[in-house]
Amino acid sequence: MFRIYACLPQAGIGYELLRIIIFDMEYTVNKDLLYPDLSFKIIGVLYDVYNTLGAGHHEKYYHKGIAAGFRKLGIKFVNEYPVDLIVFDEKVGVCRVDFLVEDVIILEIKRGKWLKKQDVEQVIRYLESANKKLGILAIFKPDEMKSMRVVNWKLLNNDNNNS
Repeated sequence: MFRIYACLPQAGIGYELLRIIIFDMEYTVNKDLLYPDLSFKIIGVLYDVYNTLGAGHHEKYYHKGIAAGFRKLGIKFVNEYPVDLIVFDEKVGVCRVDFLVEDVIILEIKRGKWLKKQDVEQVIRYLESANKKLGILAIFKPDEMKSMRVVNWKLLNNDNNNS
């Protein structure tokens, strides 16, 4: 089961970002969930890794554990997937996404006590640059693992307008 966490403006998340998160909730309630089977498998791997390793490890060990979980389940993924940064039709750099899963879902992992506004914005930028619809942002906290779905609402709006 997915938990969708609302981030409030007073918690440092701006209105535009709150609107994106609320749009994800509305979209998943009113339409089919994006990539439900694969999403469930990914989140299952995240929980398995957290339950196996526990808290307090460096992010790289969670990263390696997730890759091992994907291999065990036969889930195709690209580790450290490169995404070109384009400005005025010129490539100005490359950023690396933690995982691109089955060529459709971006998975970004963090370690710490809480997610920051910048973490969510980072996934949104990755989704837009890679032209993907869905990202999962996961955080391995001292006492639990949490994840949130991040939707590229610009791409979804374009899909809806072209239908």
